[in-house]
Amino acid sequence: MAPALSSLTPTHGPDALAAHPPSLGEVSDYIALLKPRVMSLVVFTALVGMVVAHSAVHPVIAFASLIMIAIGAGASGALNMWWDADIDALMTRTRKRPIPDGRVRPDEALAFGSILAAGSVLALGLIANWLAASFLAFTIFFYVAVYSMWLKRSTAQNIVIGGAAGAFPPMIGEAAVSGTVSLETFVLFLIIFLWTPPHFWALALVKSSDYARAGVPMMPNVAGADATRLQILLYTLVLAPCGVAPLFLGFGGWVYAMVSIIGGFAMIALSVQVLRLRTGEPAIRAAQHLFGFSILYLFSLFAALLAEHGLGLMRPLGWHV
Repeated sequence: MAPALSSLTPTHGPDALAAHPPSLGEVSDYIALLKPRVMSLVVFTALVGMVVAHSAVHPVIAFASLIMIAIGAGASGALNMWWDADIDALMTRTRKRPIPDGRVRPDEALAFGSILAAGSVLALGLIANWLAASFLAFTIFFYVAVYSMWLKRSTAQNIVIGGAAGAFPPMIGEAAVSGTVSLETFVLFLIIFLWTPPHFWALALVKSSDYARAGVPMMPNVAGADATRLQILLYTLVLAPCGVAPLFLGFGGWVYAMVSIIGGFAMIALSVQVLRLRTGEPAIRAAQHLFGFSILYLFSLFAALLAEHGLGLMRPLGWHV
């Protein structure tokens, strides 16, 4: 575990308020605590879960549910930043976040995240149903307590297990509009879950010195870069077939077929490049290319499903089992 900086020592203690002067946090700083980019991915995948469900629901209820899911995701981000303020201060990628940069006090971030978490769960239960609300509450708990407080600092499998938190939104979205969870959104969960390790390990290969400085046991720092490269390829070889599963389950059409098949082959090719190029600048560029393309790959899969189910572009292939 990384040692806490002296300026952040009271982050989790009762003396935090006395040890820090009032913050000068602006609205933009509190927005940054919500991790807007992560929040946008959560909302997008939850929306796809809703449209794949094909449940008749009032659009106002669906929209309000998405807002609550977004707030819940933002609450998770704020609580994650509160807990990780000490290691964020040690990493070049995160040291300018609002808490380590001194713009927001740790206790303020804790209160902000806690209020948003409780409010989003309660509101989603009242707006949609309590299954969706319970699912959202569990996701927040899993990300903050299981991933941030336990897994992240204790095991190189942190991203593998913790990735489940980022994979739940399609299921929460379906639960909000249908009151149930189907095989379709479980497959979407599985796609995101399998996508997470190669995506984040590609970044970890580039930022391994950052993680080492902070004492975070990411795979390259524990198992070594070469073992990480091999695991990236192995996960991608499982991810690519899973990515085309909607075609055989009958909820992916021609648009999805092109995106998933071409994108899957591209992910495998880039993973092979990461495995093949092991030293110097070419190795760094290969990992960066995989990291960047993996975002496009996941977005394209879900955008294709959204277009087919939400815009009426669905043309079944007749491949489903």
